[in-house]
Amino acid sequence: MNECRFEVPDCPSDQVERLRGELGVSGALAQVLVRRGFGEPDRARAFLAADEEHSPDGFMGIEAAVEVILTCVASGERITIHGDYDVDGICSTAVLLGALRELGADVDSYLPDRAGDGYGLGAATVRRLAARGTRLLITVDCASTAVEEVALAKELGMRVIVTDHHSPRADGMLPDAPIVHPAICGYRCADLCATAVAYKLAQAVHAAAGRDPSLLRRDLDLVALATIADVVPLLGENRAFVRRGLPALAGTAKPGLRALMSVARVDPAKVDERSVAFALAPRLNAAGRLYRADAGLELLLTDDRLRAAQIANELDAANSERRQVEMRIRFQAEAQMDELGERAAYVLAGEEWHAGVIGIVASRLVERSGRPVVLIALDGETGRASGRSIDGFDLLAGLTACGTHLLRYGGHRAAAGLEIERERIPDFALAFAAHAEEALAGEELVPAERVDAVVGGDQIGMELAEELRGLAPFGRGNPGVSLMLTDAVFADSRPMGEGKHVRFSVESRGVRSRAVAFGIGGRLPVEQGEPVQATFSLEINEWNGVSEPRLVLRRAAVTPQAISAHRQVEPVVADVLVEDDELVLFAMP
Repeated sequence: MNECRFEVPDCPSDQVERLRGELGVSGALAQVLVRRGFGEPDRARAFLAADEEHSPDGFMGIEAAVEVILTCVASGERITIHGDYDVDGICSTAVLLGALRELGADVDSYLPDRAGDGYGLGAATVRRLAARGTRLLITVDCASTAVEEVALAKELGMRVIVTDHHSPRADGMLPDAPIVHPAICGYRCADLCATAVAYKLAQAVHAAAGRDPSLLRRDLDLVALATIADVVPLLGENRAFVRRGLPALAGTAKPGLRALMSVARVDPAKVDERSVAFALAPRLNAAGRLYRADAGLELLLTDDRLRAAQIANELDAANSERRQVEMRIRFQAEAQMDELGERAAYVLAGEEWHAGVIGIVASRLVERSGRPVVLIALDGETGRASGRSIDGFDLLAGLTACGTHLLRYGGHRAAAGLEIERERIPDFALAFAAHAEEALAGEELVPAERVDAVVGGDQIGMELAEELRGLAPFGRGNPGVSLMLTDAVFADSRPMGEGKHVRFSVESRGVRSRAVAFGIGGRLPVEQGEPVQATFSLEINEWNGVSEPRLVLRRAAVTPQAISAHRQVEPVVADVLVEDDELVLFAMP
């Protein structure tokens, strides 16, 4: 069994009762809101409404970028949008391309090749774009750290605008160009993805050109897709983008998105954050991971239904290939982890590991080990790497602390990339593990289950399941709700899904509920018939036209403790984590 902590934050009863009275919500939902920091009725109403929206003018200095763009549009100078090869980079490129073409701009795009160009804006690319006639270079989803590359572009006669959302350089230096970046520019929602930043810039440009920026809402489908895929916190304006964007995606007129949903077997009427994260985004990412991302961009831009269907099928095939490559790398990396034994952080390297897939594998290994992981794809005397982290560890800070061993690195707290010389890998691995051991307290290395509401079996039902749906969209910053039953008794277990999963019943306060546990080999993690503490997600299961509430087991503790709905305790228990790929929401791309 795995060690685990239940975290039950304070939940003052007076705040719960106030929300129940003023908002008319159940006690369970009121607990969730209080424990997530929405104990004041006005804040709770705003969170449930999910309609936060800010003016593009909130980006300090955005008017300089708008002026440069409109000047180039008016003079007919060539504009190139330099994107990135993931979903966010593709979608942000598509949004800005469409907006500028509507203004009559001479605009094209460049998506880097993961293997040939590497991440971000490269000097070779800058020279190539200058030689082919680009006079204004607009970056999306990259270049906030490209100080030298932007300087080179200017030397070669190009003007540059940087739009990005990634962390700037550790030394604080920024490119000498107009920058549109939510954190750097003091925007009220500092965690926008790159596509949302491009959307805001497009709104500002259209408004300045005398166009109605509300017409750009047609691209909210792309903004929602990228916001989910890029794993930004689903709070504030991000939450509003997804809340409005999912219906836009369901009714999208874009042939490419409709074709993508078709090959992924996603019913447009039921598209949600889960189907975006696990069905649509991986397929759109697949081309950029294994080959070039241009196919993904063409898919989003084409008006030809037949061409859209063809590209969608190509992406579906690439995604299947990606999964096979991922499995091979994962087996090899897991063998290295087992050989190394227990460490505070892992640096793993392999020959013929595909650089476009190692980020996914790193995410899986973080889930398995509960430790930060960096995977290096070796190629000759150097290697390119992707790293993923746990909640308590700042990955970018860790790389910065070990920066003398690296050729290049960048990213943010949860995910990052780097380049390294082969001979420096052993020293980097030791330094990185040492930094992690110093930075991580013992408690941070123990998986924690944060409880949102303590309930009884008599509160579990369709009414509560439907009420909790009002908290969606779920993802980073707003995870699925964890409901705790302190007096649960499991019974009637039966394996399902070829023995991979188990269905069973849960009794609490004299009420019996249907439940399921995924990925545990067909056996429950605790004894049947004995009282246990357990946490669940409550979902609405639809099968053969019938809808019913269903509990999905998250964790089960064999030693019950006295936990009330309002009083915080300090439980540290032996626990079994029930997990499955489908339950680990929004793994980093």
